[in-house]
Amino acid sequence: MDKEVVAWKNKGRTIDVNGHQVFYIKEGNGPNLLILHGYPFNTFEWKSVWENLVKEYTVFTFDYLGMGFSDKPNDHDYSFHEHCEIVNFLIEFWGIEQTHILSHDLGVSIVQELLARDLASQNCFKIQSVVFMNGGLFMDSYKPRMIQRLLSQSPKPIGKLLSKLLTKKKLEKSIKSVFGPNTQPTNLLINQFWDILNYNDGKSIAYLIGRLVFDKLNHQERWISAMQNTKIPMCFINGPFDPNSGIHMANRYKELIPDPKVKLLGQDIGHWPQIEDPSGVLSYYQEFRHEIHKTSNSNALD
Repeated sequence: MDKEVVAWKNKGRTIDVNGHQVFYIKEGNGPNLLILHGYPFNTFEWKSVWENLVKEYTVFTFDYLGMGFSDKPNDHDYSFHEHCEIVNFLIEFWGIEQTHILSHDLGVSIVQELLARDLASQNCFKIQSVVFMNGGLFMDSYKPRMIQRLLSQSPKPIGKLLSKLLTKKKLEKSIKSVFGPNTQPTNLLINQFWDILNYNDGKSIAYLIGRLVFDKLNHQERWISAMQNTKIPMCFINGPFDPNSGIHMANRYKELIPDPKVKLLGQDIGHWPQIEDPSGVLSYYQEFRHEIHKTSNSNALD
């Protein structure tokens, strides 16, 4: 396994959650910040912004069950409900009462479920703010890749076979298709992602996690309603070149969300902004935090 990936793994620990080992990292000082990664890799996708974030915040993150360095049960019913239950378990374990959240890809859907749970008082913590980045917030605007459709919409036996037949070359082609033209992933990053996907034979169950992409259809009405009715400050930082959830998703966000805060990165930034333009992501994130701090101070004076 690549030495940088090993170093990332060595940053963290594991904890037993309902009989499964879940990998997590806690680092830094300052206000709490929970960061949630995407599919199909893990928290390593945050490596380019990590050192800057931990200078400002106490950062908490974890690999979802079935992904990265967490356990990967191969006969398991993965769900957004379970992911949120694990979030709540870890929040309680970390002793957190409130936190800001930064999310990407699959992570944005987990946050949508957390927002819905928040309105129903079903979380054990207060969400102070939310930032979404490039993910399928609205399925009527989401454009999944063919490999996602094949892995997640095929009958399970076919999905299992396709996961088994997935090669590094096919993965590379899929990843490169959603990066910007001038920010293409290096061979090193492709190899690192391949190592992470294959850790504990994770590639063999990629189709099980991938099925969550279309499970989102079952939650859309409730999730969108939660986003429209929450009082929690929200922002969408978007890489507009992303064919999956780029400028078209940002435009849909503006149509559906009251008083929408959308921050567009350079027009050639794709699906992985925190890798393609880490300084832009950090700048926009800090800008958003300053905005909500200013608003909260203004409200306090009213």
